[in-house]
Amino acid sequence: MNTLTADAALPNVPAPRKRLSSWQFWGWVLVTPYLLVFAVFVVYPVGYGLWLARHPQSYVNLVADPIFFRTLINTIVFLVVAINLKMVVALFLSGFFIQTRTWIKWLSVLFILPWAVPSIPTILSIRFMLNPEWGVINTLIFNLSGRDGPNWLNDPTLALSFSMVAHIWKSLPFWTLILVAGRLSIPAEQYEAASVDGASTWQKFRFITWPSMKTLYLTSTILSAIWTLGDFNSVYLLTGGGPADLTHVLATLGIRYLRLDLVDLSMASIVVALPLVLPLVYFMMKRLSK
Repeated sequence: MNTLTADAALPNVPAPRKRLSSWQFWGWVLVTPYLLVFAVFVVYPVGYGLWLARHPQSYVNLVADPIFFRTLINTIVFLVVAINLKMVVALFLSGFFIQTRTWIKWLSVLFILPWAVPSIPTILSIRFMLNPEWGVINTLIFNLSGRDGPNWLNDPTLALSFSMVAHIWKSLPFWTLILVAGRLSIPAEQYEAASVDGASTWQKFRFITWPSMKTLYLTSTILSAIWTLGDFNSVYLLTGGGPADLTHVLATLGIRYLRLDLVDLSMASIVVALPLVLPLVYFMMKRLSK
């Protein structure tokens, strides 16, 4: 009883606070500016955009706009056609640029220029080439045949197709370099052993290259889809969404509503893209976690 009484009489002494070590202190000092930049330029804009798009009526008005469904179809076509074509060509070119010949090395420097140069001058140069009156392509057609060339960007199908071509041309070098790095990680002894066994080029690709690069290829394809969904340069700079707003994708549709001072519809058009983005992010993170 005396012991219990003595223990009860003791005051509650707070546990000693743990002090940050020198490494922990400087770690927080270095990380804090990045956290502030992330909060100001990422968390706040995303949160503010979701707040603007919180009203259900915004989505009702968005669906009621006939341009929305055409834009949704354009976005799906853009993703399916442009991304798969780009990645297949990048896979083929990665096998070409992996060669050690001198002229191929110099060619690779020229090949990477479209990706290294800013988007505005490169895509606008393609737009100038497609000008129906004084563009390079129609001028060449007139000089060779004496006939006027078509108005390339006045046809919705052709305009969207050229937008996909511009997107592929601009981003193809980057993904080719990624796949070149993947090919370089494959041990050369495997190809030497396959050559001794008399394997053809197709058999080497099927049984050595593709199994080694499949994860990288699929991950790059998913990441490319995520980036492409948010890329508005190829369409906006080349066609501006025309003619008659028939070549818009979800990324440029938001800009159209901003120009019409319909901020809530602009944010709603971006939120609508989340069902396309989130599954891609999930599958990419799932593959990276393996």
